[in-house]
Amino acid sequence: MLFRRVLPYALVLAVSLVSPLAHADLTDEIQVYDDSINRQGQLGLELHLNTTLEGRSVPDYPGEIPPARGFRTTMEWSYGITDTLEAGLYLPLLHDATGTNYFAGPRVRLKWIPLKPPEDGAGPFFGLNLEISAVNERLEQGRPAVELRPIVGYRSPLWLISFNPVVDGTFHPRYGSSSSDFAPALKVARTVWPGTALGLEYYDDMGRIGNFDPARKQYQQLFAAVDVTRGPLPFNFGIGHGLNGASDSWTVKAILEIPI
Repeated sequence: MLFRRVLPYALVLAVSLVSPLAHADLTDEIQVYDDSINRQGQLGLELHLNTTLEGRSVPDYPGEIPPARGFRTTMEWSYGITDTLEAGLYLPLLHDATGTNYFAGPRVRLKWIPLKPPEDGAGPFFGLNLEISAVNERLEQGRPAVELRPIVGYRSPLWLISFNPVVDGTFHPRYGSSSSDFAPALKVARTVWPGTALGLEYYDDMGRIGNFDPARKQYQQLFAAVDVTRGPLPFNFGIGHGLNGASDSWTVKAILEIPI
């Protein structure tokens, strides 16, 4: 009980100690978090795949590998510590436009969901996800980096609405700005037949907190997505389009739930 009471304060403290932001450019995971969480003792594995078919090909900072025509593969291992607390490990790989392969560097996380509706029921949910990463500086501007992702939403048998007001920061920025970054994400999906939902996912990087970028310079993408939760290989698949000139034009992504 004490651990559960202390956890949200520890997550907030971790982000409050973070120094200036470095913008995260490695799109190894394109996902809006909801109330999904492993049961205590349950081991999970997801495979994240995405590619930028048309997008930025000019580096944002010296030595950066831009996303255009890159293909990213990430293994995400997860383990249920309790029924409300889950640990995760990301192992991202990048195949860039020149054909070179990179191991981007590990990410670890803790996901805490203290409030969620009953199985097959309806109601609000709330949680927090804390992620710390040490990604290659050719892919992200600072390391190690930290992400705090509140998870707020509503689920029913027909509808899923989830909002993630994400805050990113880094401990050792090299080309970053002087404050943390705000990158909200929103998902709205409707079940169209048992085990299948269609929806929209919106991702925005608004820039520095307290000094947001103009809308035309924010990274904004809208995905049309399908979620299939039944069958031998549950998956999420989406096609995303950039909403302005600062965003990658076309991105395709998939998340496969691997049976283990």
